[in-house]
Amino acid sequence: MTEPTARVDSSLPRSSARRSAATQDDAHENAQDQRPAAPHGRHSAPTQPISTVPVDLGIIQPRRRLGVSDLRVFPVALSGNVFGWTTDDAQTFDVLDTYLNVGGNFLDTADSYTDGASERLIGQWMRSRRSRDDVVLATKVGKNRDNPGLTPWAMERAVDASLKRLGTDRIDLLYLHIDDTEVAFERTLLGVDRLIRSGKVRWFGGSDHSGNRLYEARIASGMLGIAPMVALQNQYSLVHRAEYERDLAKVAAQQRLAVMPRFALASGFLSGKYRTKADIKGHRRGSEVAKLLSKRNLRILAELDRIASLHAAPVAAVSLAWLLAKPNVVAPVASATSPQQVVELAEAARVQLTRHEVAELDRVSS
Repeated sequence: MTEPTARVDSSLPRSSARRSAATQDDAHENAQDQRPAAPHGRHSAPTQPISTVPVDLGIIQPRRRLGVSDLRVFPVALSGNVFGWTTDDAQTFDVLDTYLNVGGNFLDTADSYTDGASERLIGQWMRSRRSRDDVVLATKVGKNRDNPGLTPWAMERAVDASLKRLGTDRIDLLYLHIDDTEVAFERTLLGVDRLIRSGKVRWFGGSDHSGNRLYEARIASGMLGIAPMVALQNQYSLVHRAEYERDLAKVAAQQRLAVMPRFALASGFLSGKYRTKADIKGHRRGSEVAKLLSKRNLRILAELDRIASLHAAPVAAVSLAWLLAKPNVVAPVASATSPQQVVELAEAARVQLTRHEVAELDRVSS
């Protein structure tokens, strides 16, 4: 019997993200993607250790296998979309330290987040903490203004630039950040395969790809004898279910793709922080969150409140736990701007919803 995609492997310690010996021998969004780069020289790494929030989630932390790859990751991926934008250097290091401290090992960024500042900060943190082998590192290419698109040439330049900013010799999981319809898909896939064969990239996945495109990718990988996609990152949450469940869930199941939902907390709405128009005053995405203040979505929050009280857990953790209960979902992607927010996200790893609780959340969000 084949191993389920989202099987929890609690026998592996944090360092399980290290490459296998065989691999060592061989190797948020649109609004944020165009943010101006931070001034040159701003991103110097803090020289002193940053304090972290101690959390007891158990000595051995849960790990989930990422599709058919050999990667095993913490059930919540930490997004770097706010690094260098709404969090400065010290805050970023504090968030990353806390995530590692609570057992996290899955970092998600992109070459376009704050024009590469996110990657630079993560790279400085990994060097400072000597933590590269303790994390599974995912980044995305296709939207950076210096190397736009998904031609083989653009991707190679983009990956080389990412590796330099991250200060590493390999990317564990590379996402195609866009579906570049101006480039023959076979060319893009052959370009990714070349990056994998060179050892610069270990595995790859899609982002914002339709079900039909995922089928095309699988057929092409079989016909051309190239590396297949192993992961998918699309919007999916309690308030945004239709797109994924209508088109992509079936494809993910058929192809054993590991699903990493982004916008997993719907710009913070599913953390329970925003319930009235007064709550969103001054929020950087106030207009987006305001659209979520519907009767249906407030009913979702009410049910989340009820379940969270039963589990003595934060509302955000229950929202992520609902995703983790879905087939093929491996690790929702969420961002944090403070250590306390990291702790709340990490709580999703211990929350085990009952079938009835999942069904009730399904019902109120349908």
